[in-house]
Amino acid sequence: MNTFLLIASTIVGTFMAVTMIFVRKKVAERPASIKKIVLPPLFMSSGALMFLFPVFRISLSQVLEALSVGVVFSVFLILTSRFETRGGEIYLKPSRLFIGVLFGLLAFRVVFKLIIGQTISFGETSGMFFVLAFGMIVSWRIAMLYKYLRIQKSLETTKAPL
Repeated sequence: MNTFLLIASTIVGTFMAVTMIFVRKKVAERPASIKKIVLPPLFMSSGALMFLFPVFRISLSQVLEALSVGVVFSVFLILTSRFETRGGEIYLKPSRLFIGVLFGLLAFRVVFKLIIGQTISFGETSGMFFVLAFGMIVSWRIAMLYKYLRIQKSLETTKAPL
């Protein structure tokens, strides 16, 4: 059963990574906005409802560990997320490195699950990976928001009449 869950979660993770690549490409075609930066972590937060079920609950130390790893991994996403201005609008600049980062994180996830899957239950592992992913996306999006607001402010100061 454990092998099946590992394979199934890896397939789902791969599907999500590929989907994320296409979503990111599509997003780059339209101007960025505060709403587009802030909403994904808010939508993802509904996943915390999994913790209503005892099988997914994790200890405070596991929460802190997973959150810390997520914040550290967000650095890769932060470094691959850049904005550019075109026609007075701010766009997210596509990065090929982003694809490598996504699949690198997926590979890490599989290896990590193989290592800790022997000592931690599948439910706890799932809970930890949710916290890791949430910590990663929140810190990444905060950094994106900061970059976006800085560019927006510089655009407004260049448009301001003298």
